[in-house]
Amino acid sequence: MNKIETSLPGVYIIEPRVFGDQRGYFMETWSTRNFEEMGLHYDFVQDNQSYSSQKGILRGIHFQNAPYAQAKLVRVTRGAVLDVAVDLRRGSPTYKQWVAVELSAENKRMVMIPRGFGHGFKTLTEDVEFCYKVDNLYSKECDRGIRFDDPEIGVDWGEVTRELLSEKDTYSPLLRDSDCNFIYGEV
Repeated sequence: MNKIETSLPGVYIIEPRVFGDQRGYFMETWSTRNFEEMGLHYDFVQDNQSYSSQKGILRGIHFQNAPYAQAKLVRVTRGAVLDVAVDLRRGSPTYKQWVAVELSAENKRMVMIPRGFGHGFKTLTEDVEFCYKVDNLYSKECDRGIRFDDPEIGVDWGEVTRELLSEKDTYSPLLRDSDCNFIYGEV
């Protein structure tokens, strides 16, 4: 596996080694040993998968407040997305900054997103399957979101069709109005 730094410290693009021939391919998508050799120490406890039927569906920006904050290892198994991580840790040198990475079944890239970051994606194709591992269990009480179009963050999603947003994403608060409890150095 290859770890590529992004503009946000702690957020990494992971490129797995892919072994292929005329029959298809094989790759490891998670190996505790390989990740620890790259300096990434996570104990994932839950796998999640979502399906998006249409191009242009936007999901996010989502996170779970502490004490149920989650690190995520995300990837696409069908289709393609623009994947976004946003630093939500008050006091961080990169607070409110974001990074976007194209993830696709074709490029097989993954993104490692640590605790303290919001996450979202926009589908670039129809029929997208999105998979992610998390290092903390789901907590309804701590589940949060902030507006995908928060002007203080300014994620460039391209054109967004409001009809393709969930009710949660349509009515999520701006970061300044949210109860996001991430503090740099504490998450």
